[in-house]
Amino acid sequence: MVLLVAAMALPLHAQDRPVSFADLADLVSPAVVNITTSTTVAASLDRTRPQLPDGAPFQDFFNDFFNQDGRQQPRPRQSQALGSGFVISADGYIVTNNHVIEGADEIEIEMRDGTRMDATLVGTDSATDIALLKVDADRDLPFVSFGDSESARVGDWVLAVGNPLGQGFSVSAGIVSARGRALQGNYDDYIQTDAAINRGNSGGPLFNMSGEVIGVNTAILSPNGGSIGIGFAMSSHVVERVVFQLQEFGETRRGWLGVRIQDVSSDVAEALGLAAARGALVTEVMDGPSKAAGVESGDVILSFDGVEVADTRELVRRVADAGVGREVDVVVFRDGAEQTLQVTLAQRDEEQLTQTATGAQPQSPNVSQVLGLELTALTDQMREQMGLAPGVTGVVIGAVEPGSDAEAKGLRAGDIITEAGQQPVTSVEDFHARLDAAREAGRRTLLLMVRSGGDPRFVALSVD
Repeated sequence: MVLLVAAMALPLHAQDRPVSFADLADLVSPAVVNITTSTTVAASLDRTRPQLPDGAPFQDFFNDFFNQDGRQQPRPRQSQALGSGFVISADGYIVTNNHVIEGADEIEIEMRDGTRMDATLVGTDSATDIALLKVDADRDLPFVSFGDSESARVGDWVLAVGNPLGQGFSVSAGIVSARGRALQGNYDDYIQTDAAINRGNSGGPLFNMSGEVIGVNTAILSPNGGSIGIGFAMSSHVVERVVFQLQEFGETRRGWLGVRIQDVSSDVAEALGLAAARGALVTEVMDGPSKAAGVESGDVILSFDGVEVADTRELVRRVADAGVGREVDVVVFRDGAEQTLQVTLAQRDEEQLTQTATGAQPQSPNVSQVLGLELTALTDQMREQMGLAPGVTGVVIGAVEPGSDAEAKGLRAGDIITEAGQQPVTSVEDFHARLDAAREAGRRTLLLMVRSGGDPRFVALSVD
C-alpha cells in the first residue's frame, strides 16, 4: 500500500513541467533582437618600413602603404562585437547590457524577421550593467513586458533567448537555481540559472512561463568561457527601475544617505549590546542628509522607510530605490535604545564619493604593546606624511602580533584607531582607559573605530 501511494504521488510533483516550450518561444522571440556594434580602433605604428632596392617589384605598393618618413600610415580598423537585447515598447525602446554597447561608434539591431535598424543610445548605468537603446521604425514593434522577479522561486522554469556565439535567436530552458546573488556591484540582485547562457547572450531576456522578463542575462561562471550551467541575470526588480530613469532622465538618480556602513558581526553586536547581529553599522557620517538628521558614527541602522534592514547590501539597495528628495524614517540603535530619525534623501554622486587612499605611517619610538598591537600616538608629522587633516586624532598601529585576534580581524600596520568603546582616542593612555572600562563592565570585546587607507570601519577586538 505504501508503494502504491508513493507511485501515485510522483505525477503530482511533476504536473507543472511543460510538455514543450514551443508556444512560449513563439510568443516572446519576435521581441528579442541581435545586436551588432562597430568600434573604430586606431592602427598600430610599431612596424617599420622595409628596405627595397630601386626598381624592386611592388615598390609602388610599398610607397603608397608607407609615408615619406618611413613610418607606417595609420590605418584604422573596425572592431565588431555581438550581443542580445529585447524590445520593451512598440515605439522601439530596447534593453541590453552596458558592456555590449560600451564604446561603440555604431549599433545595429536585427529583428527575428530579418529587419535591420540603426539604434541610438539613450543612456547607460554601469553600476547595474544596463543600457537603453532606441530605434525609429516605420511600424509598431513586437515587445515584451517586465515581470515580478521577487515572486520567482528557486526551481521555477525559465527561458533564455538571445544570440549565443553569433547563433541568433537561440532558445534555452532551465530553472531558477538561486536568487539574490551578488557578484561585484553595490546594487547586484542576480538570478542564477542553469539555462544555457554563452558569450553573445549578454543583454538578452530571461523569461518566466508567463512570457514576462524577470532578468537580463549578464554573466556566466565558467573555467573555459562556455556554459557549465551557472549563469546570472540581473533581476527585473532592479532593471525596471533603471530603465524608467534612463527613459525619463537619460541617467540614473539614486537616493543617498551620506553614510559609510559595514555589516554587524556577532562580536560587534556583543560589543554594542545589540541582541542580534543585524542592521548596518555607521562608520562615518558625511556632510549631507544623515548628518543633518542627526545620524552619528556608531549608530546601527535597523530599519529604513518602514522595512527592517538585514545587512549593508540590503540598505544600499533600498536607499537607492527610495528616490531623491523623499523624507524617510530611519530607526537607529544608539546607547542601548532605538531612535527614529527623519532623513531627506539626496542624490548619489559616484564621482563625488570617490575617496583617495592615504600613505603609510612612519615609525615612532614611543610605543605601547596591548592586545597584540604596537600603538603610538598620532603626531603632526605623521598627519602631514599620511595626508591627514589637522583635526584627525587617534593612535597608530605600528605592528600587529602574528596569530593574534587583531591580525585575524584584519588590523594592519599603518591603520589608525580613532575610537575605542565608542569614545574618542587621542593617546595611548586613552586607549588603555577604554580597555579597562570594557573589562570592568564585563565586556568580552572592545569596539574600535579603525581607518585603513582613509576608509573607516568598526572592529570588535577580544579583550581576553
